[in-house]
Amino acid sequence: MTEGNFVDYVKVHIASGNGGKGSAHLHREKYVAKGGPDGGDGGRGGHVIVRGNKNLWTLVHYKFKKHFKAGHGEHGSKNRSTGADGTDVYLEVPLGTVIRDTETNKVLLEITDDQEEKIILEGGKGGRGNWHFKSPTNQTPRYAQPGIPGDEAQVTLELKVLADVGLVGFPNAGKSTLLSVMTSAKPKIADYEFTTLKPNLGIVEHRDFSSFVMADIPGIIEGAAEGKGLGHYFLRHIERNATLLFLIPADSNDISKEYEILLDELRRYNPELLDKERLVAISKCDMLDEELMAEMKVELDKDFKDIPYLFISSVAQMGIQELKDKLWALLND
Repeated sequence: MTEGNFVDYVKVHIASGNGGKGSAHLHREKYVAKGGPDGGDGGRGGHVIVRGNKNLWTLVHYKFKKHFKAGHGEHGSKNRSTGADGTDVYLEVPLGTVIRDTETNKVLLEITDDQEEKIILEGGKGGRGNWHFKSPTNQTPRYAQPGIPGDEAQVTLELKVLADVGLVGFPNAGKSTLLSVMTSAKPKIADYEFTTLKPNLGIVEHRDFSSFVMADIPGIIEGAAEGKGLGHYFLRHIERNATLLFLIPADSNDISKEYEILLDELRRYNPELLDKERLVAISKCDMLDEELMAEMKVELDKDFKDIPYLFISSVAQMGIQELKDKLWALLND
């Protein structure tokens, strides 16, 4: 899937249908002089319904069509006939989609299960026909209720990627290269920062035909929690990952400090992210010899007492199987 087709944020305008008018019809039939009121009720307006679809991965189908309007309810008619309900409109979304009110940014609902349906805008109720209003003192009411108008709103559809493992790291840390080695995904790889502008997903095949999903998420920079760089645009994707894999290059000036900066950005964005399982991978280790690696281990053992870490190299295929095993163990602990 090309980056241009990975649409994970879109604004749409939706409108539910108006309710149909009730009928004020009076019964007329041969040899029946005064048949009385028999006006039927109006049908309800169509709902706007959001439905989860496990076969969708992005919101690209809303890239060009952004206005959705449900059908109006039919008016009531004679013989107490109720008008037909308006046609409902269904918005198919991938699992993990959050729907917000665009003006207030309030979360209206979210979809996490396949074929899960939730009404986002209800259609207007149909008006009652005149036969509801007859009484001993008003035997021929010549009025009926109008239908209730539908509603309309501007909403934001926001996809939070559902993946088992999320790759977290600074730009150019080697996340896309690792994803391309561990999965069949073909992310864009280049030697400059912010090569990745949209999340990439790949399926990691493990032993005994087991597998899990890994997401390469655009790189974090210091101040991302306040919106710097790609800011909130990518941090929301980390919220749905079960395990976070921190990727720090071996040629970093200070590995521990870099890890703390990444951790601090997640903490400031959403403290609950720190409750997730974490694993640190030191990437680009093909540049190190055994002596240098042994020296680094002494320092890292002090800094990462509670967090597991390991050395890997995507290019040299070093430590990749061990990384898969550790991730699988964390996911199934």
